[in-house]
Amino acid sequence: MLRVSWSHEANIPPPPRRLPALCAARSQREPGASASASCCLPMDFEAKIFPRTGGYGRYNRVAVVFSWFPTFAVVLNFYSDVFYTLMPNTYHCRPDQRLLPSSFMLSNYSKQGYMNLTIPWVNGSGLSHCQLYKYPANFSDLSGKVPRETVPCTRGWEFSSLVGLQGNIVTEWNLVCDNSWKIPLQQICFMMGWIVGYVFLGSLCDWLGRRRGFLLSISLSSLFGVAVCLSSSVVVFLLLRLCQGAMLAGVFVSSYILRLELSDPPHRLMVAMIGGFFTVSAELLLPGFAALCHDWPILQAVTTLPLLLLLSYWCCASVFPESPRWLLATDHIPQAKRSLQEFTTRNGVCLQEEMYPGETLLSDSAYGEDLQARYYSVLELRQTRVIWKNCLILSFTLFIGTGIQYCFIRNLHLYSNNFYFMYFLRVITGALACVFICMSVNHFGRRGMLLLSAIITGLSSLLLLALTQYLKGGLVLVLSVVGLLFSQALAMLSAFFACEVMPTVVRGGCFGLVMAAGCVGMAASSLMELQNNSGYFLHHVIFASFAVLSVLCIMLLPESKRKSLPDSLKEGENQRRPPLFLSQPDRDSLPLLCTRPPASEYNPDNYSRLVSATRKMLSKDNLPYRIAGPTVPPLLSDSNTQERENETQSEVAS
Repeated sequence: MLRVSWSHEANIPPPPRRLPALCAARSQREPGASASASCCLPMDFEAKIFPRTGGYGRYNRVAVVFSWFPTFAVVLNFYSDVFYTLMPNTYHCRPDQRLLPSSFMLSNYSKQGYMNLTIPWVNGSGLSHCQLYKYPANFSDLSGKVPRETVPCTRGWEFSSLVGLQGNIVTEWNLVCDNSWKIPLQQICFMMGWIVGYVFLGSLCDWLGRRRGFLLSISLSSLFGVAVCLSSSVVVFLLLRLCQGAMLAGVFVSSYILRLELSDPPHRLMVAMIGGFFTVSAELLLPGFAALCHDWPILQAVTTLPLLLLLSYWCCASVFPESPRWLLATDHIPQAKRSLQEFTTRNGVCLQEEMYPGETLLSDSAYGEDLQARYYSVLELRQTRVIWKNCLILSFTLFIGTGIQYCFIRNLHLYSNNFYFMYFLRVITGALACVFICMSVNHFGRRGMLLLSAIITGLSSLLLLALTQYLKGGLVLVLSVVGLLFSQALAMLSAFFACEVMPTVVRGGCFGLVMAAGCVGMAASSLMELQNNSGYFLHHVIFASFAVLSVLCIMLLPESKRKSLPDSLKEGENQRRPPLFLSQPDRDSLPLLCTRPPASEYNPDNYSRLVSATRKMLSKDNLPYRIAGPTVPPLLSDSNTQERENETQSEVAS
């Protein structure tokens, strides 16, 4: 039997490789482009490309470290809004002598007597915040029962000392009484800016790349941060903070995605959680900055200074490089070659021209230099099922994790109204949530810990909702702290999980949608304050119900532990949910959906029976017809068969 082997020494060309169906479909959508040029070879970045560039080497670590600093700057600017809009502990109207009788002599009264004479006293809260007494002009006797009426404040307010700052936008523009609604409105507008920034700048990171999206966002956020310091009115302040929030969202998205795309599966969780500790450190330092600055424009300048320092990333491209994974996934082949060359050189590994031996992934024969780059947007999710489902579920869980924190913090007010107690308790629970994620997620999986966080958050919320009036103060404190801790863990893990399961080509847009849902949950608390907390009970009921509902939704998510990041939409669609309780300890390393080879349609037993039955039927003499044909000797026959054929021919001849 002749065997033919395809080798480089032979002059016979190898058989043409079969193009996938996706290549043909794309060649139809793009007329004028050949199928071989318009279709990428399967990109197994984690297994074949990433190790050959040095893996998670020295240069990758340096780039990841420099991606943590933007997180610190963003968090400073985000939580500074807490000090800008903080209401003073006590305040009252500034006395107006024009409302007193003309015969009134100030020297005859002490300061406290003067206050009691001019400002109404409200039982349970002290001096009235928003009213003054007005006396008849010709009245002289103020010792007895005096006919007087109450009027709104006419000369502004006197405020007590603030926490941290000595003056903020509340004291500068008198955002109290009839203007108090502007404070939650400013918070809602600030969150709206973050929502818009997450959606649009996240998608822009998929179009322009991680580095260019970051540089655009950091430049505009620095500009708006300086402009906020010069705000002349509350309206200008509101609009500038909205714009700055949108740009800060772009900084956060681009830096968060880049650090995960530069890491390998064993280090992704550590890289993300160290970024979480940078968040905690910024929150811890912010009260000290506020105490040193005294006034809000100075604090705004201090929080903008790290953003201005990050502008140096324009000059130092090596500290915040473009993601080579994104370049390959979107067919930026020349840029990908240069990026991989830089990563390989800086990691101390010798670069080979063919990253895929035998398939020449980055050689000119597989990818033309003139191959046009592909761009994706979140609108591609309309044609997907699994990616859209994962994005929707993780948006829902992050919305719950951020929105339900307001319920736990409000229950803590029953224990203490001290600002620093509430602030540092929230920061400490955030740090404990990071520690909890670091210690458990790599061992038990992302989906399992997300499910546990949702269960504990929902149970704590339901117990507080139903039993607050029957529980002692200590139990209310414990349940509130536990719920606050696991709600923050739910939010952190939802964001990290979303960045892992979304494909590279739409990771920025999808991650932005998930983070925008979290900002909607934060804005819900400001909406309650805008309505003077009149709908707090309904707010608590809705989020507690959502927390219970999220337990069922989380079961539909895939598991991304020790898995490669999906790069294409097809890889994102191939993710499937594994069993929650695995019977084998190493089962998690298997693919999410184990497919068995299809059973062969050929059965030798059935085929042999069919052949024997056919022979018996054709050998019968009572058939209505017989098939006659020329006798053709077999090509190969043994000696016994040849002797029988000779005897048969001699009998016929006789």
